[in-house]
Amino acid sequence: MSTGAVNQEYNRAKLWQIGFFALNNTATNLYMFILTFVSYYAAGIAGLTVAVVSMVLTFMRVFDGITDPIVGFIIDKTESKFGKFRPMMVLGNAILATSIILMYTITHTLPQEFQLIFFILTYALYVVGYTLQTAVTKAAQTVLTNDPKQRPVFSIFDGIYNTVIFTVGQVYVASYLIAKHGDFTLELFAELNTLAIIIAGISTILAVIGISGKDRKEFYGLADMTVNTRFRDYWPILKGNKPLQLLITAVTADKLAFSLLRQSVVMVMVFGILMGNYALSGTISMITTVPILIITFIAVAVARKRGMRKSFVQATWIAFGALVGLVALFLVMSEPTSMSMVSLVVFVVLYTLAMGFGQIPSTLVNPMIADISDYETYKSGRYVPGMLGTLFSFIDKLITSLAPAIVGFGVAMIGFKDAFPTVNDALTTPVFGMTLLLAFGLPALMLIISLTCMKFYKLDDKKMEEIQTELARLKAEGKIEDKDEEAV
Repeated sequence: MSTGAVNQEYNRAKLWQIGFFALNNTATNLYMFILTFVSYYAAGIAGLTVAVVSMVLTFMRVFDGITDPIVGFIIDKTESKFGKFRPMMVLGNAILATSIILMYTITHTLPQEFQLIFFILTYALYVVGYTLQTAVTKAAQTVLTNDPKQRPVFSIFDGIYNTVIFTVGQVYVASYLIAKHGDFTLELFAELNTLAIIIAGISTILAVIGISGKDRKEFYGLADMTVNTRFRDYWPILKGNKPLQLLITAVTADKLAFSLLRQSVVMVMVFGILMGNYALSGTISMITTVPILIITFIAVAVARKRGMRKSFVQATWIAFGALVGLVALFLVMSEPTSMSMVSLVVFVVLYTLAMGFGQIPSTLVNPMIADISDYETYKSGRYVPGMLGTLFSFIDKLITSLAPAIVGFGVAMIGFKDAFPTVNDALTTPVFGMTLLLAFGLPALMLIISLTCMKFYKLDDKKMEEIQTELARLKAEGKIEDKDEEAV
């Protein structure tokens, strides 16, 4: 197929449209970031126990997964004068802001017997809003662009935005807010949450503008050709779509790995206790920002040239090697709290490689889900980006919901049953071992699972070009061919 033919058949987006729409993920990631500290509010201010908080966070993550298929089904059935996706983005962000305001201003003021109930209810409200908005990030990829060479560009913007959020956010909390307020106080949360709500709202407005030109019927799969899809079709879709099964398992393993490392309690254990300087987490985050962005650019360049699968696998191998190196580094040091300059440099290099390359699979997953959606349309005729994206999220959240429970169980095993470890706790042998296990050991094991799955994932760049050519032919001829046999 000639280059001219390819360009003529593809629905391409303008660069600013991709950049603006990526802010939809930024908005929800801002809320995810501030909620990483909710354990300190619930246990330290509201007075709930460590075990209860860990259990609630785990079950809320499961509830988050349960809401995904419902929202995905609604998205696929929705057609309004404002499009399929924009109403969900606006409604979701409004609910997110409301839930955070209610949770942090009321929970601790209630009688103790009502605090847990109210905390659960407001957290459930947060989950509904989060699901509404995040489901669009994956589903709308199909209308944004279907060019295999352009789809990875979303990951550049998404990677930059996420790096800024989690890097600047960590510096803001660790180096500014903690220094200003002394600990995770009510005033700290008020300042942090207000800023996040404002930035998330602006990001959502820009994302709505970015997708507005694409959120139209002519870009929905095979346009006027509709396939009747029922809620019970979720299982046949999952069962019959092998690439979806493999990608879900691979990315879920990767996300669980780095969910463990990014847990606020684990960050406190690594930097505040193991290394003896929690503010160092913000400093190192700033140091690693530019290298991580460069890593993202390199990974996306590889994805555009050689396919997203190739970039995914290469990045995961490098992240795995870096995590193993971090374990080895701390094992050979006699006094981690008085780390030498050489050891600190080695730590920064390995940490940068782990965090930089470790985020690539999660950064690539949204355009890869669009590939999965196009594959499903190619294979069965169904255009169900909402169902596919939220099916992925449902399983992803069920598995990654284990992160707070794993951390809570781990610290409880070494004596922290009534309160989480803080920067004021001493470095003991049990704390040392559990920190290495939670931060680097278990994540490295998760990446092995991810690599094993991607070995059998076949939607590379060549296969996607073949799929887009066939979809263009079907669309031009105005018909759907039934392809019951697995094509990949």
